[in-house]
Amino acid sequence: MKEKLEQIKEEALKQIELTGAAGAQALEKLNEIRVNYLGKKGELTTLLKAMKDVAVEERPRVGQMVNEVRSEIEEVLERATEKMKAAVLEGRLKAETIDVTLPAKKSNVGHRHPNTIALEEMERIFIGMGYEVVEGPEIETDYYNFEALNIPADHPAKDEQDTFFINGDFLLRTQTSGTQVHEMEKGKLPIRMIAPGRVFRSDEVDATHSPSFHQVEGLVIDRHITFADLKGTLAEFARELFGEETKVKFRPHHFNFTEPSAEMDVSCFKCGGKGCRFCKGSGWIEILGCGMVHPNVLTMSGIDPEEYSGFAFGVGLERITLLKYEIDDMRLLYENDIRFLKQF
Repeated sequence: MKEKLEQIKEEALKQIELTGAAGAQALEKLNEIRVNYLGKKGELTTLLKAMKDVAVEERPRVGQMVNEVRSEIEEVLERATEKMKAAVLEGRLKAETIDVTLPAKKSNVGHRHPNTIALEEMERIFIGMGYEVVEGPEIETDYYNFEALNIPADHPAKDEQDTFFINGDFLLRTQTSGTQVHEMEKGKLPIRMIAPGRVFRSDEVDATHSPSFHQVEGLVIDRHITFADLKGTLAEFARELFGEETKVKFRPHHFNFTEPSAEMDVSCFKCGGKGCRFCKGSGWIEILGCGMVHPNVLTMSGIDPEEYSGFAFGVGLERITLLKYEIDDMRLLYENDIRFLKQF
């Protein structure tokens, strides 16, 4: 057994030494030697399998000898491999000379998506008013998406939202209003927050609809909050976003979770309210819905409507982006066409 080990070692070391003349194929030759002698079917492994024929008292000594030969071969292989890698690299560096006077490749640096630009501007405006930005789960329960917002089971308002239900209780949220309920349930008053996020509705894709889009909803809860606070806040928001000359108009509307409710229009920032193609000749553009938080919503969230009041509003982020940058097709925001995105 000892003689056989010595023979294997000498053959392996001799083959390693001869790889120096193998040129560019040296690394491949070294790997073949490693497999032939140290691999699963290599010479040393085959020898170890024959240990069953060695006397029991001799096995520890023979095993130690095999391990010593293996370690020596591995060590010589490692040194030869490193030496060959250095030689190959040196040869490549000599052959692949670089002309440093040639112009460099142009680096294409990305930038923020138009949706992100619009959202960051809206967040900046509301943070400047003392609001907090809060995120909520995209997968909600029926309670937080509907019931806690004063939309009980079998209410017709559910039909208007074309919801993606996962099972009987879980769904993809149709609005970020559920985040407001989560915050109200914490009981930390007063509340001044906005909740931006992605929402889902079973809509056909066209120029103004998508099954996945974004909303930014706001909530204020405190003592003595009135509709005047709502109007003043949203009027200031509109002036910051669309320009100092922007005017606002509130039209009565209905939302289950607010009472009274309204939709807010802004004067057309394209024509200054005179009427143009952009505002369809009306001089006004609808941008959001709003209202005073319904007493039922406050009560279900553990807030006393006799002591506290508040207002809420919701705006579609894509709508703001389309208006602000005069984009006429919502699909452009999601198609990742670099020719479109690089304009921003």
